Amino acid sequence: MRIIAGLARGLTLAVPRGDATRPTSDRVREAIFSSLGARVPGANVLDLFAGTGALGLEALSRGAQSAVFVENARTALDCLAKNLAGFKPAPVAKVVRGEVLRELARLTAPFHLIFADPPYGTDFKPILETVRQRNLLMTDGLFVLESAKRDVVVLPSEWRLHREAVYGDTRVSYVAYG
Repeated sequence: MRIIAGLARGLTLAVPRGDATRPTSDRVREAIFSSLGARVPGANVLDLFAGTGALGLEALSRGAQSAVFVENARTALDCLAKNLAGFKPAPVAKVVRGEVLRELARLTAPFHLIFADPPYGTDFKPILETVRQRNLLMTDGLFVLESAKRDVVVLPSEWRLHREAVYGDTRVSYVAYG
């Protein structure tokens, strides 16, 4: 795994051993960031279920202003710390250790882009409802959800599907406030 483009292009990312963390593949990240295009430079980014931080780090490499990473697993956090240390100059980044729903209730800053790559089978509804209630996504922002191709993403009524794409076994849903 590596950073695909931007300031840190080619930086190899540390990845935990085993299958507890499922980092977003280079192919899927490239497709996501190609579709986001001009939304990334200058954006404030939230990376939920951050794992190695691949999505938030890719955004930082491509010019995002700042990133907040939320992760609970110690092995993933160790890799994320190594990956952040590889950025030169150091990015504006904050790592929050904790369970996503609990930490969402504590965040206050609105974000331009929110990424979520939880374990497959996760119900996104509580996450999206909390983001909406806390006004964590800017009005013109996008929430990028990764799920298994077979998983059905059910959106709360306040959200609309902006775009959806499937890459192998991965579904990427781009959603926004409706």
